[in-house]
Amino acid sequence: MTRRQLQACTKKTLRELARKQGIAGWHGMSKEELVTALAGEGRHRPGKQVRVEKPHQGVATPRSPYAAAVARDTSNASSGEEQIGSSKYNVGVPTRDLSAKVPKDLPAGYGKDRIVLMVRDPYWLHCYWELTHQAVSRAEAALGQEWHTAKPILRLLDVSSRDTTSTSEAIVRDIDIHGGCNNWYIDVANPPRSFRVDIGYLAKSGRFYALTRSNIVTTPRAGISDVIDENWADIDAQKADRIYAMSSGFAPTAGSLELKQLFEEHLRRHLGSPAVTSFGSGGRALGGKPRKFGFQLDAELIVYGATEPNARVTLQGQPVKLRPDGTFTIRFSLPDGRQIIPAVAVSPDGIEERTIVLAVERNTRQLEPLIHDENE
Repeated sequence: MTRRQLQACTKKTLRELARKQGIAGWHGMSKEELVTALAGEGRHRPGKQVRVEKPHQGVATPRSPYAAAVARDTSNASSGEEQIGSSKYNVGVPTRDLSAKVPKDLPAGYGKDRIVLMVRDPYWLHCYWELTHQAVSRAEAALGQEWHTAKPILRLLDVSSRDTTSTSEAIVRDIDIHGGCNNWYIDVANPPRSFRVDIGYLAKSGRFYALTRSNIVTTPRAGISDVIDENWADIDAQKADRIYAMSSGFAPTAGSLELKQLFEEHLRRHLGSPAVTSFGSGGRALGGKPRKFGFQLDAELIVYGATEPNARVTLQGQPVKLRPDGTFTIRFSLPDGRQIIPAVAVSPDGIEERTIVLAVERNTRQLEPLIHDENE
């Protein structure tokens, strides 16, 4: 396959081809790197043509286009990379070094340790980190002999205020991670809650050495938050400002400054003040004073149906409780984008199974506000 043909393929297809060709580090490459690697693979194997196949569908680990993954320095590197790319829920084997080895044509980071936490929706957080080799070396020195059994983790902490005078911290859970990624999606519950994430190494003795800690974010109430795509290229100005605001970006803290820097680095534009981003450029009154007129609109999806009272029904893999007459009603949040809802009913005797797939798409656009002259 020629270089031009490879460039016409999607990045997902190129990643699948690179995986099948056994190209090391494919999961952290940009599209141009994948094309170069595959073209080089073809030159080394002149008698073998690269065949384009439709990649298997699956849930891939969301990745930032501005950092690469670390290849594990062992003999089973290829199998480890394959496991990392297969699913975001497969943790894989932990590596020692969490600092990213960035390809030559990408920015080599910004020379500092940071982890930034962002709100995706009421039940999901997204964290992104950059760590230097010096930070990992400090952890190794601090843990001493315990380093050899330590594993890299994300520590999720609930920092919601539980009284009127102070803010307490509670460890929600530790999440095992690997050196093959630099971002992670974290599921949370009971919105609205406030969270922080520490990244570091946990020894078998229970001793935790934190490399750095994130900013504090607060999840919104369920049902009022749009789902934000994980790809930076797909985040428009309005969505970026919304994520930034929900992630405490306008708070006067050190964490918010790092969050602002991260957004401006990736989006390559300046993030405005709260008055501008909350209401748009037209949200100021004549005279420069910000207006406080708000307007929200949202939608929910109600799915209902009926079957035999003793049948078993699942929607999106989750069991549904039937009423005595066999009817059921389920409410779903309806974020922007396309949702696929498979519904499966199994007869009471378990012999017959029926499936109905419901596809729903929502597209919401918010127009710039109009400010009318009071003298008109």
